[in-house]
Amino acid sequence: MNSLQKDINAAPAAGIAAADRITPTMWKIISVAATGSFMAQLDATVVNVSLASLAADLHVSLTAIQWVTSGYLLALALTLPLSAWLVDRIGTKALYLWCFAAFTLSSTLCGLAWSANSLIGFRILQGMSGGLLAPMSQMVTARVAGKQMAQVISIAALPVLLAPLLGPVVAGAILQFASWRWLFLINLPVGILALVLAAAFLPNDRAETRPRGLDLLGLALLSPGLVLFLYGSDHLGDQMGAIALILSLALFVLFYRTARAKGDAALIDIRLFRVRGFSASIAAMFMANGISFAGQMLIPIYLIHACSLSPSRTGWLLAPLGLGMICTYPFMGRLTNRFGIRKLAACGALLALVGTLPLIFLAQHGLVVTVLAASLFIRGVGVSAISIPAITSGYAAVARKDLPMATTAMNIVQRLGGPTLTTLCATFLGWRLAAVPAPTATASAFVAAFSLLCALHALLFLATLRLPWVVSHLEPAAKPMTADPQPA
Repeated sequence: MNSLQKDINAAPAAGIAAADRITPTMWKIISVAATGSFMAQLDATVVNVSLASLAADLHVSLTAIQWVTSGYLLALALTLPLSAWLVDRIGTKALYLWCFAAFTLSSTLCGLAWSANSLIGFRILQGMSGGLLAPMSQMVTARVAGKQMAQVISIAALPVLLAPLLGPVVAGAILQFASWRWLFLINLPVGILALVLAAAFLPNDRAETRPRGLDLLGLALLSPGLVLFLYGSDHLGDQMGAIALILSLALFVLFYRTARAKGDAALIDIRLFRVRGFSASIAAMFMANGISFAGQMLIPIYLIHACSLSPSRTGWLLAPLGLGMICTYPFMGRLTNRFGIRKLAACGALLALVGTLPLIFLAQHGLVVTVLAASLFIRGVGVSAISIPAITSGYAAVARKDLPMATTAMNIVQRLGGPTLTTLCATFLGWRLAAVPAPTATASAFVAAFSLLCALHALLFLATLRLPWVVSHLEPAAKPMTADPQPA
């Protein structure tokens, strides 16, 4: 095929061994790596609860203070494409330490902010460093996992799964007893401790770096494209949002054309997508992440506007969804090893579809709390059974030297899936609400919207059928790494 495919086929033949079990050293590395991803995800959601307090204390409108959240997320997307180049340049451990130090420092500055503009500025700095922590954590985990890829990732990803659920709880507790500044200042002691542990336990991979030139043109196309896409998806109803979305799509097309011509000199090697296992993984992850976010948008809107429930009660009714994910997620690694990638992911996709179909019935006939709780729990179980097999397939399909680019590509695609399918469902729901006359407009619109969501679930099922059967058919190219006993 091409040189990339030769590297992939040659990796197992070269005798690159994988660990047969999770050793105590691996546990230390995985735990430290997961801390960074957890902190970045937690800070992405913890501020949402405090926006009203921030607006009052800093004497600005809610519209202005909303940029404390939006600026963080957009900055996070801005730096994400740089992660592969930086890893190749200075190594995973060094980059992780630098990012965590910058994240801790910017968190402290957020806590010391004297105005809304200064807080937004510091949050942008925090988002730029936090945007690299998640792929760094994922890359460290993939490199140390070996044959235990599925089990290790399922455990390492659990804190990231818990972060969005714990964010509002942590924020509410802090705001009840202390100032909003402690939402950020609490990261200082945690960050210092995590930095010490990371320096002590993370493997030193400086010898594996392969410095290469930075694709400035690719960076100038991809990073703004991601930012404009996220902004446009969130403001599609505005003229500026639509313009931003069109510009982002144009930048993506230009990036694809330039990256295809540059090969492995590009910011992201497009040839990775020609590898069947990796491309199938990317498609499944895009659909799974998008469907998850779309459901999290549609279901609360239905409960609040169609069922006239309060936001607080709506939050409690959504709990079975997270409970279904938390109860099953830690076991997905073992289930992947036992039943195989395609079988588990396809069963998860079908189960998620089964858990979504009752929403059509509820929208048409009225809310039944027990039916809603059961369907959301089943949907949570199904969704949780897709990501681990898909990630395992993606990492097992690429050579060790391509792990940085593979990690960057997977994280970018995951982030695009959410706003893409959420925007699709939100636009469709708005069109149906406007097209159908009252008083039947609300019920029929949500029936149509949930039907669209079920159709997307069916497409997700088809995407999982392209995944490989078992993980052993794709020997991981990532050999296990040992901890560096000397701090960096």
